Amino acid sequence: ILTDATFKKQTSKGVSLVDFWADWCTPCKIQGPVVSELADEMSDKAKICKMDVQHNQRIPGELGIRNIPTIMIFKDGKMVNKFVGVKTKNVLMKGLKAALES
Repeated sequence: ILTDATFKKQTSKGVSLVDFWADWCTPCKIQGPVVSELADEMSDKAKICKMDVQHNQRIPGELGIRNIPTIMIFKDGKMVNKFVGVKTKNVLMKGLKAALES
């Protein structure tokens, strides 16, 4: 779980996938288990994180997040991919692998 305070440090090195969500968001509840599966499979290669946009508004604001769920993939602190809305595990896995190989 990321916060406004920990976000930059956690995403500054390596590849990180961040799921921006809120507990009142129904599509986020659909996306959540998909992100959990990715975490189980990819945690040795990439950081899989979640950020509650209701309790952490500064970073999502800086990143221009308007809709949730939004999933962003960062490499060494720079955003390299962005997905808005519910995405399949396959789509997210391809994005992660592309970031890991770049």
